[in-house]
Amino acid sequence: MRRHALMVAALLSTSALAPAHAADPLGTWSTQGAKAQVRIVNCSGGLCGAIVALSEPNDAAGKPKTDINNEDKGKRSRAIIGVQILLGMKPGGANRWDGQVYNAEDGKTYSGNITLQNANTLQLQGCALGGMICRSQTWTRVN
Repeated sequence: MRRHALMVAALLSTSALAPAHAADPLGTWSTQGAKAQVRIVNCSGGLCGAIVALSEPNDAAGKPKTDINNEDKGKRSRAIIGVQILLGMKPGGANRWDGQVYNAEDGKTYSGNITLQNANTLQLQGCALGGMICRSQTWTRVN
């Protein structure tokens, strides 16, 4: 019995020393060029990300920026801070989540993914035309 307890203790101690799972993408990220900060959270069985800050939060008239390019005219007056840009991201492989990406600069939603490169670097990719045309950005974690 004592030998069994020692084996269990040894197994538990080695599993505690085993490499931790890769860092997760939850948290706040600065977009490429530091134009915005996006907070990624768990939502509806996947991940979502909303704009939480802008480097230039106001327009030329000093008013908060709105979602003026949205294809849905009813959404053009909403504040850009708070808009979800990562939608329904579901696990798609090692350190990768697939879903949709909203681009506030052109008001369109694309198929996309995020891939955690390391604990502080995230690769965002948005694609059009069934993945024939893709653009990527590198985001960095905000501490």
